[in-house]
Amino acid sequence: MNTTRWTLAGIVLASLFGIATALVTQHVYGMQPCPWCVLQRAVLAAMAVAALLALLLPGWPKKLAIMMLVALAIGGAAAALWQHFVAAASSSCNLTLADRIMAGLGLDAAWPAVFMATASCADAKVNLFGLPYEAWSLALFVLLGLAGLRLLRPAPRRRMFSR
Repeated sequence: MNTTRWTLAGIVLASLFGIATALVTQHVYGMQPCPWCVLQRAVLAAMAVAALLALLLPGWPKKLAIMMLVALAIGGAAAALWQHFVAAASSSCNLTLADRIMAGLGLDAAWPAVFMATASCADAKVNLFGLPYEAWSLALFVLLGLAGLRLLRPAPRRRMFSR
């Protein structure tokens, strides 16, 4: 397996690990998610799908899937930043953009144990190992986005003649 395939497989696994971690902290440790939290879970799921498609597709469709992965990482990072700087400071995050996106996708109705927001943004303001929960999410989105960007770089050219 080449470096591109390993990187894409790592992105799939890291995205799924992020969702699994969120579910464990919710269902085992009682950290209830806000709409921005579950939106970030949805973005991670979409990133896993995009990386899986990039693993399976050749040529330009692979590049398109990787570009989608990078765009999703940027969106996820923006959601984490918004959650930290804006939503966590408000008493209610009802009917915010995150709420409307999740309702529009229907994921909260289809998989409530995974995608249903059960807390307000102020109530969901929690630290995990000394950092705000959304900081961990931001770090994951940044790392996965950088990995995707690295995959979009053109391969280095080989010289025909060595000196």
